[in-house]
Parts: sequence; structure tokens; C-alpha cells
Amino acid sequence: MMRDKTLDKKYIPKISKTRVSADAVLRGEVTGIKKILPFLGPAFIAAVAYIDPGNFATNITAGSKYGYLLLWVIAFSNLMAVLIQSLSAKLGIATGKNLPEVARDRFPKGVSIFLWIQSELVIIATDLAEFIGAALGLYLLFDIPMIPAALITAVGSFAILELQRRGFRSLEAGIAAMVLIVVLAFAFQTFLAKPDMGAVLGGMVTPKFEGVDSILLAAGILGATVMPHAIYLHSSLTQNRIVGKNEAEKKRIFKFEFIDIIIAMIIAGAINMCMLIVSAALFFKNGLVVEDLDVAFHQFGQYVSPIAAISFGLGLLIAGLSSSSVGTMSGDVVMQGFINVRINLYLRRAITMIPALAIIISGVNPTNALVMSQVVLSFGIAFALVPLIMFTSNKKLMGGLTNHRVTTIISWIVAALVILLNIFLLFETIF
Repeated sequence: MMRDKTLDKKYIPKISKTRVSADAVLRGEVTGIKKILPFLGPAFIAAVAYIDPGNFATNITAGSKYGYLLLWVIAFSNLMAVLIQSLSAKLGIATGKNLPEVARDRFPKGVSIFLWIQSELVIIATDLAEFIGAALGLYLLFDIPMIPAALITAVGSFAILELQRRGFRSLEAGIAAMVLIVVLAFAFQTFLAKPDMGAVLGGMVTPKFEGVDSILLAAGILGATVMPHAIYLHSSLTQNRIVGKNEAEKKRIFKFEFIDIIIAMIIAGAINMCMLIVSAALFFKNGLVVEDLDVAFHQFGQYVSPIAAISFGLGLLIAGLSSSSVGTMSGDVVMQGFINVRINLYLRRAITMIPALAIIISGVNPTNALVMSQVVLSFGIAFALVPLIMFTSNKKLMGGLTNHRVTTIISWIVAALVILLNIFLLFETIF
């Protein structure tokens, strides 16, 4: 396969424009809030993975079954996300390479090929969830049958890819606008649902469970937090975006990128919490267990207003479209990184749509398809997370940005927890 050289050419001038203002910041010539602006963006793209349609299904189910009980799990998951995404961003800044590239340099060729194949399968599964979610959003909003809705989703995803070809600033602005729409949609729903704020606060700060099923749902929330494709992608977004000339500059760049991560993860966490809060305030309060997204849509219309249902459908549509573009970008990163090959993004988008279209045409329940995609996703977490911690703990590789010993210990604990939870989920789902 030939490298898509036109894609590389598109990126070069865009990087140099941002470099000027970033240089001024690194030289201390910019003060106040403006000094953060050149560094904002990468984490927002990665954060889209945390609000994909799979999260919709998990959070709505958790809220309808257990009310505000599992809000603390979302809060804890977000802390994990901050840690993991900061490691990924730091790897790109310190080495000038993304995670797959570093793996290709340090692992045998056969291992790199295996990692590429499994990561492609994981990204296809992820893309399946996002594609079905966007198509379901169109179906719910406009009563368009799922097959035509899937074709419209395909057109929309191609349009988002065009932003990427125009440069990372255009893409970041487009993704940020989409995330803002999802934020406004769920903020509006939360306002209309009138949740019990005392119970919300209690759910956030009081870790507890109610039976085995609540533990299983908590595992689902935690397990879905660590998305392998977001780990691969974030290191790519920071590797050449703003390049530090020395260790001091690299540390300063990471400091600003960490602020970007904090902001993006707070927003993603707030969206997930709002999903659960709205479900608890409406469905749990009225004794309804809602596990299908189409049922949730219609119940929003019944218990609140048609506007609430529309905002839910719109959030699902936008989340599906934006996260599908992130999946396509991640696929480009893993192919280029692990085996040093890159194909045209539009061709990649077309190839990865085939499984989703096939499943939709076959008439499989969309929510069930979302759940199964998360099972496939769980296979890839260890293969992304373990190398990430290994590399960021390597002093020779990372220099001044090497993980602190405490960071490394916490990272391995988090990795073990996430991997064990996903094995548990896999076992429960199959047996």
C-alpha cells in the first residue's frame, strides 16, 4: 500500500502557524490565559472517545437501575482517564513519536504486526458502536429507517474527515463544537429532569454497591473508560504539534497539555454524569429499567417533553459522528506506527464502515450490537496500556518527562484494575 503523501503535505503548514505563538509562550512573552490557548485541542479530540454511544447505553442503564448510586464510579473513572491520557500525551511530547511508532522501534517485527492486527480489530469494533449510535440518532430524531440512516451517517463521517485534511486546528475546532453541542444537550436535559441534588452529591462521594449486578455495571463503566484507540491517538496528536527544543521546553509543553487534559476530562466526565443523573431522575424515580437507547428516547418524550427527547437524540447523533472520526484517525495512526504504512483516509473510512453497515442491514438490535462491540474492545486494552506504562517509565526514552516512581506504581495498579475488570466483564457476557 502506498503512503498518502497528500495528507502529510496538508499538515506541514498548519503546524508551523501554531509554532509561532507557541514559541512566544515558551519564551515567556505571553502571559495570562492566552498562554494556554496554543496548547488546547488534542485532549478534546481524545476525550470524544469517552462520550461515545457505548457510554450512553451504560450510563442510562446504570441510572435507571440504581439511581445515583454509581455516580462515584464515573468520577473515579475520570481520574483514571486523566492519568492514562497524560501518559499518552507525555510520550508524544518527550519522544516526538506516537505509541505505535515507539512499539515498532522497540519490539520485534512479529510483535508489531500482531499489535497492529489486534488494534485494527479493536478500532473496527469501536467504530461499529459509534456508527450504529449515529445512525440510531438519525432514526430517533427523523424517523429515518436504520439502513438509510446508516448511509447518511457515512456521508457525515466523510465530511468530518475533510476537516482533518485541512489541518489539526480545523479538526480541533470542529470536534470542540460537536462536544459543546453534546454538553448543551445534556445540560438542558438535566435542567428539565430536576434531579435531587442532595442525592447527586451523595452518589458522587459515597462509594458503595447494591448487589452483584451493580458491581457488574460499575465494571462496565470503568472498563469502557480506557479506550485503546484514544491512547494511541493522543500520543500522535502531541508528537509533532509543538516541538520542544530541550528538556525544559518539553516539560513546559507537557504542563500546558496537562491543563488541556484536565479541562477535556472534566467536560467528558460531566457529560457522562448528566446521562446517569437524568436517567436516575426520570426512570429510576418512576420504577422503570431502561436498557435500550430507543426506549430511553421515547420515555424522555413521555416523562419530560418532546424537546428533551430531541436533545437526547441530537446528543447521540453528534457523539456518534464525532467519535467515528476519532476512530478513523486512530486507525491511520496504528497502521502508520506499527507497520509504517498509511492509506487514504477516505478509503479507510469506507472499509471500516462495512461491518457496521452489514450489522444494521442484518437487523440486529442496535443496543445489543453496542454491548458486543464493548466486549471486543476489552481485548485491546492491555495491549495499549501495558506498553504505554513501560515506555513512559523508561528514563533513557523519556528523559526529563520520565514517570515519577509514584506515578508508575499508580499506573500499574490502574492497569491491573482495568484489565481484571474487562476480563470479568468478558466472562460475564459470554457465560
